[in-house]
Amino acid sequence: MENIVENKIHHGAQENYQATQISTATKEQLLLITYDIGIRSCQIAEGALEEKDYELSNRELVRAQSVIRELMVTLNVERGGDIAENLMKLYDFMHRYLVQANIDKDVEKVSIVTNMLKDLRQTWEEALLKLLEEYRAENPDDATDMRSRVVSSAESKAALSNVVQPSMKSAVPPERKEVNFAG
Repeated sequence: MENIVENKIHHGAQENYQATQISTATKEQLLLITYDIGIRSCQIAEGALEEKDYELSNRELVRAQSVIRELMVTLNVERGGDIAENLMKLYDFMHRYLVQANIDKDVEKVSIVTNMLKDLRQTWEEALLKLLEEYRAENPDDATDMRSRVVSSAESKAALSNVVQPSMKSAVPPERKEVNFAG
């Protein structure tokens, strides 16, 4: 029980931190922030299910489902082509799996989705860092510290413009210099 209380306190502080991150995030950071929230919600739900705290597990699973729906609506299938279509299928699978995990109180299903979210997050980060390297090679005179826009310590964030809908891009403050990573 003590572990659950600690998780709730930590989660509240984390929500405040994430709210600040989101309000100041660049378009390149928003996607990974979204993944971070989903991953953390799944992890809390896993612990709550193990502790048989069904109220907390339900709340976190519903939050993770909301994150996945957000990932789905921000996909630009028109521009993203097969990649976006395949991501949509993965997101749909994960969403249905979390719904079923919530009904069945199944930690294993939540764990599977957690690992899928972690893998996808890592893939997005690696792809953006590769694009960043290409940008730097093509623009050696750009003194902007683009890496700080892409990676901030262990909680880096990213999004590729050709797969993300304009709704996510609109969160970027207009005074920030933008780079079109899509080419």
